[in-house]
Amino acid sequence: EGAGWTLQPLGSPGPLGTQAPARFEARWLDASDPRQRAELLAGLPLPGDEDAAPFGWAHRALCRSGLRLRVAAGSGALRLQLRHQPRAEVEAPLLVLELEPGAQLELIELHEREAGGACRRALVQNLQLHLQLGAGATLQHLRVVTPDAQDRVAHHLQARLAQGARYRQALLASGSAYQLQRNAIALDGERAEAHCGALLLADGVSLEQQVAVRHGAPHTHSAVRALALGRGKARVVVNAHTRIDPGADGAQARQNLRGVPAAGPPRLVLRPHLEILHDQVQAAHGASCGALPEEALFYAAQRGIDETAARALILRGMAEAVLGAALEREELSTLPGLDERLTRSLAQHLGGGRDA
Repeated sequence: EGAGWTLQPLGSPGPLGTQAPARFEARWLDASDPRQRAELLAGLPLPGDEDAAPFGWAHRALCRSGLRLRVAAGSGALRLQLRHQPRAEVEAPLLVLELEPGAQLELIELHEREAGGACRRALVQNLQLHLQLGAGATLQHLRVVTPDAQDRVAHHLQARLAQGARYRQALLASGSAYQLQRNAIALDGERAEAHCGALLLADGVSLEQQVAVRHGAPHTHSAVRALALGRGKARVVVNAHTRIDPGADGAQARQNLRGVPAAGPPRLVLRPHLEILHDQVQAAHGASCGALPEEALFYAAQRGIDETAARALILRGMAEAVLGAALEREELSTLPGLDERLTRSLAQHLGGGRDA
């Protein structure tokens, strides 16, 4: 009670495993109790002195409760849905997720304000997520973050991957008065992989994503993709920083950022950045910003499709390519609710409303 998290097992995801899912353990811990607080924060790194450290120290002071979730290896994969609802106007939720060696998890994490919820006013939220993947563990992570227009939220995700671990994240986020989505991913083990894809939608509001990946071991792979859609006076910023440490032989890193102004004069800022401290690696980055191709719109008009519907179709194809590549899925409909949320979000962004 009061933690804000609702946990729902969804059964076997099918392609990832068999009908015998892995075992998991969930504990809601009260940070006001010294013994439970020590268990809640056990093994978590201190914020340090980096740029995002003030968020981390503020979270330590404000955190009142949290969820620790541990997934064991089993004969198959596990699918869980986590839904968070704010309980107060100012809050600092915490989620710690540990995957034991060989564990497989498909996690759907939802941050959607519900009508009649406990908190009905503008929200100030400082969320921390800590992911620890053991050797050979696999995590497919869908995050949906759609705050109200006046909310101010900052989500900080830290992930550490051991040898052979694989982490894939797809993010669907819409802007608010202030929103920061920050990922810090450490590829500590040999042959660890991390892929992040994001669809960022902002209509006259602010939205920023930061993705920092560190290749700390040989033969590690990473890919960062983002599609930023801005409308009106929106401000969307995407910062991607990938560092390849000395000794990370055979590392592979990719960055692909794209911005599309849907209407008005939005400010779209795309910053890809590679820091390469080793010779025998493969790395590439790119960023592009511009309107949808007129040829594609003309092609749709020739077939009786009006401009609004044509833009929605083109943008949906681009969004599916980004999110599908992150999750290694050709059909997003296999994830519960994602297809509907994607359609609704694009329709609202283009001004068509839910009917569109």
